Amino acid sequence: QVRLVESGGGLVQTGGSLSLSCSASIAINNVQLVGWYRQAPGKQRETVANISKHGITNYGDSVKGRFTISREDYKGTVYLQMNSLKPEDTAVYYCNTELGVQLNKWGQGTQVTVSS
Repeated sequence: QVRLVESGGGLVQTGGSLSLSCSASIAINNVQLVGWYRQAPGKQRETVANISKHGITNYGDSVKGRFTISREDYKGTVYLQMNSLKPEDTAVYYCNTELGVQLNKWGQGTQVTVSS
């Protein structure tokens, strides 16, 4: 089972950028789908973006055109480049595999805070 550790979160002003990284404990070449998710206080966890093993990407409507997900399987890393950040993007960001989501297994995440 893949274990994932998120990093790269921090405090940024509105309009700024952050790049998040997700490091896998094992190779993820055969992981069909990996994605980024976020949860803000008082809100449900939502899908930010996901990417298939073949590089096909999907984005939540609220982040389209601003965020980019990518994966480098040989490095065991998934990235989320976040541009034009808004206060509404403030949340704890998690990466996970499709299986992890189904099993409700989550890591510690990384905090992203966007100030006005």
